[in-house]
Amino acid sequence: MGQAAVAQVVLNRLRHPGYPKSVCGVVYQGSARPTGCQFTFTCDGSLGRPPEPALWSAADAVARRALSGHLVREVGSATHYHADYVAPYWAPTLVKLAQIGAHIFYRWTGPSGEAGAFTGRYAGGEASLTPAILGGVDPRTQAGLEAFMAPPPPRTVTLALAGETRTYTISEPDAAGSAGLPAPGQLSPIRRRPTPEEIRRINAALAALEKGEPAPVVAGAGVQP
Repeated sequence: MGQAAVAQVVLNRLRHPGYPKSVCGVVYQGSARPTGCQFTFTCDGSLGRPPEPALWSAADAVARRALSGHLVREVGSATHYHADYVAPYWAPTLVKLAQIGAHIFYRWTGPSGEAGAFTGRYAGGEASLTPAILGGVDPRTQAGLEAFMAPPPPRTVTLALAGETRTYTISEPDAAGSAGLPAPGQLSPIRRRPTPEEIRRINAALAALEKGEPAPVVAGAGVQP
Protein backbone atom coordinates (compact mmCIF):
# COMPACT_ATOMS: atom_id res chain seq x y z
CA MET A 1 0.00 0.00 0.00
CA GLY A 2 2.89 2.35 0.73
CA GLN A 3 4.23 2.19 -2.83
CA ALA A 4 0.73 2.72 -4.21
CA ALA A 5 0.37 5.80 -2.01
CA VAL A 6 3.65 7.24 -3.32
CA ALA A 7 2.54 6.53 -6.91
CA GLN A 8 -0.66 8.46 -6.17
CA VAL A 9 1.37 11.44 -4.93
CA VAL A 10 3.26 11.46 -8.24
CA LEU A 11 0.04 11.42 -10.28
CA ASN A 12 -1.53 14.05 -8.02
CA ARG A 13 1.41 16.33 -8.75
CA LEU A 14 1.08 15.67 -12.47
CA ARG A 15 -2.55 16.82 -12.32
CA HIS A 16 -1.77 19.90 -10.24
CA PRO A 17 -0.91 23.14 -12.10
CA GLY A 18 2.15 23.66 -9.91
CA TYR A 19 4.11 20.70 -11.26
CA PRO A 20 5.42 19.26 -14.57
CA LYS A 21 2.91 17.49 -16.81
CA SER A 22 4.60 14.12 -17.18
CA VAL A 23 5.40 11.35 -14.71
CA CYS A 24 9.14 11.59 -15.29
CA GLY A 25 8.92 15.38 -15.12
CA VAL A 26 7.39 15.14 -11.64
CA VAL A 27 9.84 12.51 -10.41
CA TYR A 28 12.99 14.19 -11.75
CA GLN A 29 11.97 17.75 -10.86
CA GLY A 30 14.84 19.47 -9.08
CA SER A 31 17.22 16.52 -9.36
CA ALA A 32 19.95 18.82 -10.72
CA ARG A 33 19.69 21.35 -7.89
CA PRO A 34 22.23 21.42 -5.05
CA THR A 35 19.34 22.08 -2.62
CA GLY A 36 17.99 18.58 -3.11
CA CYS A 37 15.65 16.52 -5.25
CA GLN A 38 12.00 15.58 -4.83
CA PHE A 39 12.53 11.80 -5.08
CA THR A 40 15.77 10.49 -3.59
CA PHE A 41 16.66 7.85 -6.18
CA THR A 42 17.14 10.56 -8.82
CA CYS A 43 20.06 12.14 -6.97
CA ASP A 44 21.63 9.60 -4.59
CA GLY A 45 23.52 7.56 -7.18
CA SER A 46 20.85 4.86 -7.56
CA LEU A 47 20.56 5.56 -11.30
CA GLY A 48 24.06 4.20 -11.77
CA ARG A 49 23.14 0.77 -10.38
CA PRO A 50 21.02 -1.95 -12.06
CA PRO A 51 17.64 -2.54 -10.39
CA GLU A 52 16.82 -5.74 -8.51
CA PRO A 53 14.56 -7.74 -10.89
CA ALA A 54 12.00 -8.75 -8.23
CA LEU A 55 11.73 -5.25 -6.79
CA TRP A 56 11.55 -3.74 -10.27
CA SER A 57 8.73 -6.12 -11.20
CA ALA A 58 6.80 -5.23 -8.03
CA ALA A 59 7.23 -1.48 -8.65
CA ASP A 60 6.15 -1.95 -12.26
CA ALA A 61 2.93 -3.62 -11.11
CA VAL A 62 2.23 -0.77 -8.67
CA ALA A 63 2.80 1.82 -11.40
CA ARG A 64 0.52 0.03 -13.86
CA ARG A 65 -2.28 -0.13 -11.27
CA ALA A 66 -1.90 3.56 -10.47
CA LEU A 67 -1.99 4.52 -14.15
CA SER A 68 -5.10 2.37 -14.54
CA GLY A 69 -6.93 4.42 -11.91
CA HIS A 70 -6.29 2.60 -8.63
CA LEU A 71 -6.68 4.99 -5.68
CA VAL A 72 -5.59 4.89 -2.06
CA ARG A 73 -8.45 6.75 -0.40
CA GLU A 74 -6.47 7.61 2.73
CA VAL A 75 -3.98 9.57 0.61
CA GLY A 76 -6.60 11.53 -1.33
CA SER A 77 -5.12 14.67 -2.87
CA ALA A 78 -1.73 14.39 -1.15
CA THR A 79 1.16 16.06 -2.96
CA HIS A 80 3.84 15.59 -0.27
CA TYR A 81 5.11 12.86 2.01
CA HIS A 82 8.06 12.10 4.25
CA ALA A 83 9.38 9.28 6.43
CA ASP A 84 8.22 9.35 10.04
CA TYR A 85 11.79 9.52 11.35
CA VAL A 86 12.42 13.00 9.88
CA ALA A 87 10.75 16.37 10.50
CA PRO A 88 10.95 18.55 7.34
CA TYR A 89 10.53 22.29 7.82
CA TRP A 90 7.54 22.37 5.46
CA ALA A 91 5.40 19.79 7.28
CA PRO A 92 3.62 22.30 9.59
CA THR A 93 2.61 24.40 6.55
CA LEU A 94 0.57 21.56 4.99
CA VAL A 95 -2.46 19.47 6.00
CA LYS A 96 -1.63 16.01 7.33
CA LEU A 97 -3.84 13.33 5.76
CA ALA A 98 -2.62 9.92 6.85
CA GLN A 99 0.32 7.75 7.83
CA ILE A 100 0.87 4.56 5.85
CA GLY A 101 3.69 2.41 7.11
CA ALA A 102 6.68 4.64 7.80
CA HIS A 103 5.46 7.55 5.63
CA ILE A 104 3.21 10.52 6.41
CA PHE A 105 1.20 12.15 3.61
CA TYR A 106 0.10 15.77 3.26
CA ARG A 107 -1.92 18.01 0.95
CA TRP A 108 -1.70 21.73 0.31
CA THR A 109 -3.81 24.00 2.51
CA GLY A 110 -6.94 25.77 1.27
CA PRO A 111 -8.36 25.46 -2.25
CA SER A 112 -4.94 24.46 -3.65
CA GLY A 113 -5.27 21.10 -1.89
CA GLU A 114 -8.87 20.36 -2.80
CA ALA A 115 -10.03 18.18 -5.68
CA GLY A 116 -11.06 21.14 -7.82
CA ALA A 117 -7.47 22.37 -8.00
CA PHE A 118 -6.23 19.30 -9.88
CA THR A 119 -6.97 20.54 -13.38
CA GLY A 120 -3.61 19.85 -15.03
CA ARG A 121 -3.54 17.60 -18.09
CA TYR A 122 -0.94 15.01 -19.01
CA ALA A 123 1.31 16.38 -21.76
CA GLY A 124 3.44 13.32 -22.59
CA GLY A 125 7.11 13.74 -23.40
CA GLU A 126 8.27 11.27 -20.78
CA ALA A 127 11.62 10.87 -22.52
CA SER A 128 12.37 14.60 -22.59
CA LEU A 129 13.68 16.08 -19.35
CA THR A 130 14.53 19.73 -19.91
CA PRO A 131 16.98 21.81 -17.85
CA ALA A 132 13.95 23.73 -16.56
CA ILE A 133 12.49 20.52 -15.10
CA LEU A 134 15.79 19.23 -13.72
CA GLY A 135 16.42 22.60 -12.10
CA GLY A 136 12.84 23.19 -10.95
CA VAL A 137 11.53 23.59 -7.41
CA ASP A 138 8.42 22.60 -5.50
CA PRO A 139 6.36 25.82 -5.68
CA ARG A 140 5.01 25.42 -2.15
CA THR A 141 7.95 24.19 -0.12
CA GLN A 142 11.03 25.46 -1.99
CA ALA A 143 10.11 28.60 -3.95
CA GLY A 144 11.89 31.58 -2.45
CA LEU A 145 13.80 29.47 0.06
CA GLU A 146 17.20 30.07 -1.52
CA ALA A 147 16.81 33.81 -1.10
CA PHE A 148 17.35 33.19 2.62
CA MET A 149 20.24 30.77 2.13
CA ALA A 150 23.30 32.88 1.41
CA PRO A 151 26.34 30.76 0.61
CA PRO A 152 28.73 30.36 3.55
CA PRO A 153 32.19 31.96 3.40
CA PRO A 154 35.09 29.87 2.09
CA ARG A 155 36.52 27.47 4.66
CA THR A 156 39.18 24.82 5.03
CA VAL A 157 39.42 21.51 6.82
CA THR A 158 42.57 19.79 8.04
CA LEU A 159 42.74 15.99 8.10
CA ALA A 160 45.43 13.86 9.73
CA LEU A 161 46.02 10.25 8.69
CA ALA A 162 48.95 7.98 9.51
CA GLY A 163 51.03 10.90 10.73
CA GLU A 164 50.42 12.97 7.57
CA THR A 165 48.43 16.21 7.77
CA ARG A 166 46.69 17.77 4.78
CA THR A 167 44.52 20.87 4.48
CA TYR A 168 41.67 21.00 1.96
CA THR A 169 39.55 23.88 0.74
CA ILE A 170 35.79 23.32 0.85
CA SER A 171 34.40 24.34 -2.54
CA GLU A 172 31.29 26.55 -2.47
CA PRO A 173 28.67 27.25 -5.18
CA ASP A 174 29.54 29.93 -7.69
CA ALA A 175 27.42 33.02 -8.34
CA ALA A 176 25.10 31.00 -10.58
CA GLY A 177 24.45 28.49 -7.79
CA SER A 178 26.38 25.65 -9.42
CA ALA A 179 29.02 23.77 -7.49
CA GLY A 180 30.60 22.56 -10.74
CA LEU A 181 33.18 19.81 -10.70
CA PRO A 182 35.43 19.59 -7.63
CA ALA A 183 38.94 20.84 -8.37
CA PRO A 184 41.98 18.84 -7.27
CA GLY A 185 42.63 19.37 -3.57
CA GLN A 186 39.05 20.46 -2.88
CA LEU A 187 36.15 18.82 -1.10
CA SER A 188 32.60 19.40 -2.26
CA PRO A 189 29.87 19.62 0.44
CA ILE A 190 27.00 19.30 -2.05
CA ARG A 191 26.10 17.41 -5.20
CA ARG A 192 27.37 18.79 -8.46
CA ARG A 193 25.04 19.58 -11.36
CA PRO A 194 24.76 16.93 -14.09
CA THR A 195 26.61 17.61 -17.31
CA PRO A 196 24.80 17.93 -20.66
CA GLU A 197 26.11 14.45 -21.51
CA GLU A 198 24.58 12.99 -18.34
CA ILE A 199 21.25 14.64 -19.14
CA ARG A 200 21.46 13.19 -22.67
CA ARG A 201 22.06 9.70 -21.25
CA ILE A 202 19.10 9.97 -18.87
CA ASN A 203 16.82 11.08 -21.70
CA ALA A 204 18.10 8.26 -23.94
CA ALA A 205 17.34 5.71 -21.22
CA LEU A 206 13.84 7.13 -20.78
CA ALA A 207 13.23 7.02 -24.54
CA ALA A 208 14.26 3.34 -24.62
CA LEU A 209 11.97 2.58 -21.68
CA GLU A 210 9.07 4.32 -23.40
CA LYS A 211 9.59 2.11 -26.47
CA GLY A 212 9.97 -1.07 -24.40
CA GLU A 213 13.60 -1.45 -25.42
CA PRO A 214 16.55 -2.29 -23.13
CA ALA A 215 18.19 0.79 -21.66
CA PRO A 216 21.49 1.66 -23.39
CA VAL A 217 24.47 0.54 -21.33
CA VAL A 218 26.94 3.40 -20.94
CA ALA A 219 29.89 3.30 -18.58
CA GLY A 220 29.47 5.80 -15.80
CA ALA A 221 25.81 6.45 -16.60
CA GLY A 222 23.70 8.14 -13.99
CA VAL A 223 23.89 11.35 -12.01
CA GLN A 224 26.27 10.84 -9.15
CA PRO A 225 25.87 12.55 -5.76
